[in-house]
Amino acid sequence: MNVLLPVFYLPPVSWFAEFLKPDREILLEQFENFPKQTFRNRTLIYGANGKLALMIPIKHNGSRLYKETEISYAEDWPKQHWKSIKTAYQSSPYFEYYEDKLQTIYGEKKKYLFDFNLKVLDVIQSLLKTEVNFELTHEYLKEPVMLNLRDKFSAKNSQNKGYPEYYQSFTAKHGFIEDLSILDLLCNIGPESSTYLKNITTQQ
Repeated sequence: MNVLLPVFYLPPVSWFAEFLKPDREILLEQFENFPKQTFRNRTLIYGANGKLALMIPIKHNGSRLYKETEISYAEDWPKQHWKSIKTAYQSSPYFEYYEDKLQTIYGEKKKYLFDFNLKVLDVIQSLLKTEVNFELTHEYLKEPVMLNLRDKFSAKNSQNKGYPEYYQSFTAKHGFIEDLSILDLLCNIGPESSTYLKNITTQQ
């Protein structure tokens, strides 16, 4: 099956559940107009006070195309994001195991958000030990013939998906929070992340 997916910043668990489903041809969207308030430039992690959104600031340079959307470095957000991630997950079972590779995400200043997110995806695939091949769109398809998941994932309205609970560092304080960034899964259950994602795909 051909599937059209958006490209996100440290995507949520639900995105990877779709990305890793077997027997799929993945097409990643790059020619859409950049939609605001989505996972394209934000991710959700589990901090000491509960759900925490990390947002990448973008430049408003006149272009509306996602692939031409530029990242703003007026503030040192890479340093801030990394500090927030480290604070949230340094006590989790697998953060130290993945720390060096995760930190490489913030080592190079990419000009375009889309390129940065592709780099993030590459790093996460290496940590998950997955090798899903994908292609990029060549134009914007108004009515795609393939399964269109461009608008499936909402950063504003969290929905109860009924995902299986796993260990999270702050569960005792705030309970289990599902469908956070793939980071949350990796840092808390490590090598079991791929199995967890595959189990989700069989349930959907």
